[in-house]
Amino acid sequence: MLEIRIHGRGGQGNVVAAYLLAAAAFEVKRYGQAFPNFGAERRGAPVVAFVRIDDQPIRRRNQVRSPAFLIIQDEALLHVPGVLDGLKDGGGILVNSHHSSTQLSEQMNHDIIALPATHLAQKILGRPVPNTALLAGFLALTELLPQQALSQALTHRFKGAVLERNLQLIEEAAQQVPARQWNHLHTEEHHHAASA
Repeated sequence: MLEIRIHGRGGQGNVVAAYLLAAAAFEVKRYGQAFPNFGAERRGAPVVAFVRIDDQPIRRRNQVRSPAFLIIQDEALLHVPGVLDGLKDGGGILVNSHHSSTQLSEQMNHDIIALPATHLAQKILGRPVPNTALLAGFLALTELLPQQALSQALTHRFKGAVLERNLQLIEEAAQQVPARQWNHLHTEEHHHAASA
């Protein structure tokens, strides 16, 4: 089972991101689970959502404490206590940022991939909502699920011009990260689980 934690702020589509990722897993006949954890429900307040993806039905219902991956929709959250807690050794961190991956990695002393998701969303959607761009970047990095599965999940949620723009956004976002860089992280995870 692969566990992912998504950190964002109210209004960034954090919960939608989690549901889309789980829905993308269903598109390729895998099991997905997504649920949010709300603190103060107000715009701009930190929001956490959890995603699990597996080849078997998922029975676990607790919060994700030791994710293999973190998706962070606001780079300021990197400095909030607890955001990086529990990340597995060698786990991947994808951050919505206009800074370089090298700059953020050095600053945080962690291996971080930066993607200017808000900028891309503003340019293509006309709205600064980074969630779908980050998911596309995440799937390009991990190849955990095919991009086509995300496209399919989007077609169930959006229609018309909004759908077209989101499909364009995910295509562009996927090209902004080093493809397959994290591929080994979830395949190693799979081997450990299989041999446990």
